[in-house]
Amino acid sequence: QVVLVESGGGLVQAGGSLRLSCAASGSIFSTDTMAWYRQAPGKQRELVARSHSGGSTNYVNSVKGRFTISRDNAKTTVYLQMNSLKPEDTAVYYCNALVSSFVVGHLTTRDYWGQGTQVTVSS
Repeated sequence: QVVLVESGGGLVQAGGSLRLSCAASGSIFSTDTMAWYRQAPGKQRELVARSHSGGSTNYVNSVKGRFTISRDNAKTTVYLQMNSLKPEDTAVYYCNALVSSFVVGHLTTRDYWGQGTQVTVSS
């Protein structure tokens, strides 16, 4: 079993910064992609940023130049540095990870989600 634990959300004024963290723990053989999604009230969940195990990253256009995704050397923790925050960034942010682990002796790969952390940006 793998668990993703997020931290770092909160309330910030427009123009401010926050740093989100997401740590994966449990029976992990390897992690592939780790990503951050967000869901604002009344809207669909959207991909914000993704980090591939090889080092490449992807961002939704609305956060390019303001947000930075990174991972620790063990590649089991992913961060999202959010600068120049805007009210439209207000949402619940979810961590997602594609993790391989041994289940009953078989290497199994599946998606895991964190519980979500609220980010609120006031104008």
